[in-house]
Amino acid sequence: MFSSISWGEMLILVVAALVILGPERLPGAVRWTTGALKQVRDYATGATSQLKQELGPEFEEIRKPLEQLNELRGMNPRAMVTKHLLDGDDSLFTGKFDKPVTSTNSGFGEIAMPGVQKPLERNERPPVDPDAT
Repeated sequence: MFSSISWGEMLILVVAALVILGPERLPGAVRWTTGALKQVRDYATGATSQLKQELGPEFEEIRKPLEQLNELRGMNPRAMVTKHLLDGDDSLFTGKFDKPVTSTNSGFGEIAMPGVQKPLERNERPPVDPDAT
């Protein structure tokens, strides 16, 4: 539930709550908050179990498209390539390829590297690709 909040942000919230509520009311506020969260969670699990009982096997048929929709929400270009082209192996993205590649001048002229272009000089015209025009 709080996976997007870091420990530093959590500490700031606790200090702000301590300043706003004071040390004498803070334990009661924490108890009330945890009780309310537990009650909401109990309501949600009760509603889910009641739907399962009433719908029976149709509940799973309703749930499958929702799971697919949640899977699509988390899909980004990197995840799509990893899942469909690399069969879930993301070592291409987490390995040695994370470091940027730069061209070097070793005395033998400039090494041409794919995807790395030198910037155009002042008043220099960009190259024209006759196949692309």
